[in-house]
Amino acid sequence: MANFITIGERLSTTAPAVNKAFTERDPEPILARAKQQLDAGAVYLDVNIGPAENDGEDLMKWVVELLQSNFDNVPLALDTSNMKAIEAGISVYNRSKGKPIVNSADAAGRIGYLDLAAANDAICIALCNGEGLAKDNDERMMYCQTLLERGMEHGMDAADIWFDPLFLVVKGMQEKQMEILEAIKMFSDMGLNSTGGLSNNSNGMPKHIRPIMDSAMVAMAMMQGLTSAIVNPNDKRLMETIKSCDVLKNNTLYADSYLEL
Repeated sequence: MANFITIGERLSTTAPAVNKAFTERDPEPILARAKQQLDAGAVYLDVNIGPAENDGEDLMKWVVELLQSNFDNVPLALDTSNMKAIEAGISVYNRSKGKPIVNSADAAGRIGYLDLAAANDAICIALCNGEGLAKDNDERMMYCQTLLERGMEHGMDAADIWFDPLFLVVKGMQEKQMEILEAIKMFSDMGLNSTGGLSNNSNGMPKHIRPIMDSAMVAMAMMQGLTSAIVNPNDKRLMETIKSCDVLKNNTLYADSYLEL
């Protein structure tokens, strides 16, 4: 079994300091945040440049080259609604540590992102929703099938499509949580990889509760077969939980020093 893959979420325009650094092409805050996440055990880094309608292509190339030249070709997830920017990022991307991830396609208006990933031999995160959120797992699996068939028609390996059930906020959607876990189990039973924005589930909770809830969720989701997640790697409790689950699932050989590895 392969280790769980963490995708660090902290290089996003939603953070004002990151947005400012992207806009001004200031490398220091970007490199500092990247280093924090990699030191904490992130495997991939998500690079979310937002819509980036004006300068997305230049910006994505700049960030990809900046991060990969400073961190030994760290693998990246390219995250933007600007498809040309993703293509531009892939054009300068070094694959020696892993294929680029395209974040993300869905079964409606964003289905073309799968085609882009297929054309560029990239991994694609496939959101199991359409115009809106799936109302239940029947709908989720219908979207999953649509996305799987589309990717494979374009020559993708099923292993390169990472299905996202969409983690939902517990506050207000508590009754949906078991359904999400069941969907992950369905993906796993089909031999498919899965991922998702794990911290969505703890949105709106007090700061001290979020790591507790996220850790509980990731443990339950890994038990159902979740293979990856977009997370805050600087949440120590969460990362310790993921490493411990990898040991219990026999993905990692136990050693007394396993938390340091």
